[in-house]
Amino acid sequence: MLPARVTRTPLFQRLAKFIYMGTGHPYPSRWYTPYKFLKIREAIAAPFDPNRLPTAYGQWLDERIIEYPWFLSRLPAGPGKLLDAGSVFNFDFALHHPKIQQKELTIMTLAPESDCFWKQSVSYVFGDLRQTCFKDNYFDWIVSISTIEHIGLDNTVHYTSDPSRKESAPGSYITAIAELRRILRPGGTLYLTLPFGKATVLGWLQIFDQQMVDSIINAFAPGSHTAEFFRYSETKGWEHSTSSAAADAGYFDPSAGQPWKGGPMAAEAIVCLELRK
Repeated sequence: MLPARVTRTPLFQRLAKFIYMGTGHPYPSRWYTPYKFLKIREAIAAPFDPNRLPTAYGQWLDERIIEYPWFLSRLPAGPGKLLDAGSVFNFDFALHHPKIQQKELTIMTLAPESDCFWKQSVSYVFGDLRQTCFKDNYFDWIVSISTIEHIGLDNTVHYTSDPSRKESAPGSYITAIAELRRILRPGGTLYLTLPFGKATVLGWLQIFDQQMVDSIINAFAPGSHTAEFFRYSETKGWEHSTSSAAADAGYFDPSAGQPWKGGPMAAEAIVCLELRK
């Protein structure tokens, strides 16, 4: 198996693209992840307009192809303190984005990961988002991409071997929302993305419906907010959607032994929330 420093280079990812597409884009495939990161690199380097996505945008890719460019298109340029609550920016391609390079970045997640970018002045904190170590009103921006849906559930499936993290408290995401609000400065912004559709607990994550999304908004009590919905189509890729049109969306969970039958590689739909304190 090749080391991560090789598989994450643009050259290897371009090679992976030809192999992955040439073999009929199967899943699972060792070429899927490098192909995905190549497409994300391309997406975050270009303007992102959710209402004018190209035809077949993100076809055969999971929701990260929406989440990264959506967040970076909303994040203001310039210096300030940014918390990555969930560690989705712990990749070189993400850290090299101009908007991220301008920020004082702290990454918080449950357990250490194989990659560490402390030489790029990234700070790492390990712990529970329901009870952080930060003082009140500390961060200018907080981003939590596809993380809140794991809080209070079985995080030993993918993220840690700590048996205390094998939980069954799906409603405790509200505690995390209150904590993120506490550490966000007045006037700051929380960016959240979540799998959306028919409310379902899958053991290690849950799908949020509109009532649960409303509970997040009410718990945060934003001064203003926006909510954008996206849904995957086998023929059209990811498209801008609505709450009602995505209300029946599900989730492909390969860890549950589900065979892939085409469609998205994870969430069928997502909601992207921008909550301003």
